[in-house]
Amino acid sequence: MESGPAIFVGVVFALFGSGLLVWTAARVRHRAPVAHGVNPVASAVLASVAALVALGVGTWCLTRV
Repeated sequence: MESGPAIFVGVVFALFGSGLLVWTAARVRHRAPVAHGVNPVASAVLASVAALVALGVGTWCLTRV
């Protein structure tokens, strides 16, 4: 993998994952729904898992540079 695209993709995934994790934590802390019409616990868990996967992919991309 070339360095430029790997750095770009790694940073994009890391920013998305961290933003989603912070947003989910803020919604849960204020007892606001993470997704409307869905079980609050399930939506918070699914959003957290998606954020951690995005952070993991970003980390993996940045270690391949």
